[in-house]
Amino acid sequence: QVQLVESGGGLVQAGGSLRLSCAASGRTFSSYNMGWFRQAPGKEREFVAAISWSGGRTYYADPVKGRFTISRDNAKNTVYLQMNSLKPEDTTVYSCAAQQGPDRVNAAYSIYDYWGQGTQVTVSS
Repeated sequence: QVQLVESGGGLVQAGGSLRLSCAASGRTFSSYNMGWFRQAPGKEREFVAAISWSGGRTYYADPVKGRFTISRDNAKNTVYLQMNSLKPEDTTVYSCAAQQGPDRVNAAYSIYDYWGQGTQVTVSS
């Protein structure tokens, strides 16, 4: 059982940066693979980035590759999403998710066991 709370969303101009945080509570956070997803209006939930529980593996969706960086600090029970060179099309609600299993990256939202409530990111033109 793990609880996830996102923060760091907001309004930013195109080309700017934001860092999202996902604070976790509960047992054995360090053993959870973590991911970030987003869901724009009228669209299905979209994979953004994932990191294995060891931090040794990361994986990114093509639209954010080279712009976003996922990281984690298990000592602080927190996973981060550093978002640079933001574009208006990045505007949506971003949610973090946790999955307990072998040390790996997971891109499918159906695999994840726990979800945060999300944080809004708005990128102006």
